[in-house]
Amino acid sequence: MNTHPDSPTPAPGTTARAASRLPRIALVGDRSPHVKSHVRIPMLLDALAERDGLVLDAYWIPSGDAEQPGAVEGFDAVWLIPGSPYASEAGALAAVRTAREGGIPFLGTCAGFQHAMIEYARDVCGLTRAAHAENDPTADPGDLLIAPLACSLVGHEGAVRVTPGSLAEAVLGAERTTERYHCNYGPDSRHLDTLRAHGMRFTGEDEDGRIRILELPGHPFFMATLFQPELAGDGSRPHPVVRALARAAAARAALAPAALTPA
Repeated sequence: MNTHPDSPTPAPGTTARAASRLPRIALVGDRSPHVKSHVRIPMLLDALAERDGLVLDAYWIPSGDAEQPGAVEGFDAVWLIPGSPYASEAGALAAVRTAREGGIPFLGTCAGFQHAMIEYARDVCGLTRAAHAENDPTADPGDLLIAPLACSLVGHEGAVRVTPGSLAEAVLGAERTTERYHCNYGPDSRHLDTLRAHGMRFTGEDEDGRIRILELPGHPFFMATLFQPELAGDGSRPHPVVRALARAAAARAALAPAALTPA
């Protein structure tokens, strides 16, 4: 885990304001060298620094650790990364809730998208029994919010149509994009209207109208994608969604004044 130097002592005649620091991002998930996205993410962080000047202080937080109170508080961004089933569903959901309620920029990809939906359904919509079929294969079919896909998307690439005027369109700069997937589960349509009625916005669909992007209006930055932007290209050029998260983290970090001002 990263460590940080103590804050500098203010010079005489100055008033201390927050010390300059790098934006801190929590990468929540169970890191494995066998998960391609986990291998890609450090490459993307390096590329963000080299190509965009966006340097992030990244912390990998296992899902079990994320279950502890305050685990992701104080971060400038939270990325709930792929790699389900998580060792702790509760930890993954706690990370989503902290980011959602605390106004912390949030990105969920693949399993992160799925668990962002589960958290919102349970904690905002009152669907306390909302279930993920991978986590709870014996759940009542009527409670499934995330269900097995009729056709696996592992290794699949497909078009996504983006809603005009959405955050997704602003981030992607287009109303249509082609993205990569690596998942076997996706939203069950029966509960989507309930989530919409409580404020969740679905702003990306595949060619058959199936949900691929969600966002929360009014939040500084809250987006989740069933596709995996971290798998785009060869890892040398960060996907616009990843770059947008980094910029949102930098903007949040900048809210803490970094200078020492005269007393």
